[in-house]
Amino acid sequence: MVINTEIETSYYTKAGLNAAVLLKELKWFSDVVNTRFALYFERETSLKTIYQHDSPDLTDEESPYASFIKHYQLTFDERIILLLALLPNIAPQLLDVFFSRNKDTDRGFTEFGGIKGNSHGGFLPTLETAYFILAGNNIEKRFELSKIFKQEHFFFAHNILHIEKFNTNEPEQSCQLLLTDDYLDFFTTGELRKPRFESDFPAKLITTQLEWGDLVVESYTLRQIEEIKAWLVHGEKLLNDWGMSRKLKPGYKILFYGPPGTGKTLTACLFGKLAAKDVFRIDLSMVVSKYIGETAKNLEKVFRKAENKNWVLFFDEADALFGKRTQISDAHDKYANQEISYLLQRLEDYPGLVILASNLKGNIDEAFCRRLQAMISFPMPKPKERLKLWKQSFSNKSEFEEIVDLEYISERFTLSGGSIMNVVRYSSLMALNRNENIIRKQDILEGIKREFEKEGKTI
Repeated sequence: MVINTEIETSYYTKAGLNAAVLLKELKWFSDVVNTRFALYFERETSLKTIYQHDSPDLTDEESPYASFIKHYQLTFDERIILLLALLPNIAPQLLDVFFSRNKDTDRGFTEFGGIKGNSHGGFLPTLETAYFILAGNNIEKRFELSKIFKQEHFFFAHNILHIEKFNTNEPEQSCQLLLTDDYLDFFTTGELRKPRFESDFPAKLITTQLEWGDLVVESYTLRQIEEIKAWLVHGEKLLNDWGMSRKLKPGYKILFYGPPGTGKTLTACLFGKLAAKDVFRIDLSMVVSKYIGETAKNLEKVFRKAENKNWVLFFDEADALFGKRTQISDAHDKYANQEISYLLQRLEDYPGLVILASNLKGNIDEAFCRRLQAMISFPMPKPKERLKLWKQSFSNKSEFEEIVDLEYISERFTLSGGSIMNVVRYSSLMALNRNENIIRKQDILEGIKREFEKEGKTI
């Protein structure tokens, strides 16, 4: 009764709509499982097959879950498998029936599959569980069902379901059947959460409040950026409407190279704003591993989450991952180069925008460079660009001391945009510390000195 009341009061929310539909789905799933048990153990039942239970008609339903079912036109089998993966998260008690013990062996039924979690008290389904529900002891049916668990099936190609294999020496049927976090959110709250920065997802969401007018780069760099902007706006039309998908590879891969603080990260964020896509900076310190196979495994976590959302992937200081390959001198070098080959393929197949950032163009492996659609230089700003940066960086609530000559400072001191912002922050804080809004020349010079000292230079 409590559940029904909550649904009634929130029916028109996405979560409420999902809950109302899933109640029907769970009742149907329970009926199917009960019939499978009755048929398998030769108990009394009026039904001859589980397929006599018609799946709920969702034609007029508008919940995110129902929209998904209708979009993919899920079959009876696919729908049961999807529910099976969802159940541990919303109604784990419906799977308790699989804890039944076999009186002949005094243990669980092997044919039920399933595993026991470390902290979850319920039954966690495996592929074997799905086979039992849908096929019973019909071996031919099992063979037909195996097609659903291939990587080519949209369940896995679109990152809806995931198979967790704990031991490579065990049968695939013993793998845990999991629903990905994105679709768990979609089928429950109806909203997608942003992935958390952690070991299972070594990437951090980056954003900016700045706009294209705030980006100060040379005209040649700006022209190259315009090409990427054109692809973000018209790329889908080029591939699909113009029929170029047979001739052009998906996605767009770029190298940004130049000194720190010259606008590489800002440009990546602005691309994301233009395309209305999230931008994730990959933390290569958490990706690159000295252990064979671990780097590819860590990177796969990012690509698997990103590929169906077309996020902008930003590999800052990309030399650590995309640097020149070593000559093969031992087995470790051989496996390291195999990982690079995997990375090349993964990069090539990604349908979104991938940006590699490096201080030096020459640090990136030629094999990666050949697969890039563009390589854009972000040089140190010249006096004209530096003057623009100085003028637009200070708050409009501040004023300059009369002796401040920004044109002279721009000509005299070679600084990146990032360094200029550090000086602006320092001199503005010094003004506030004096309870005034006057930016003094001495503070600007002191801020410049501090920036030069970072690089071992003197004024």
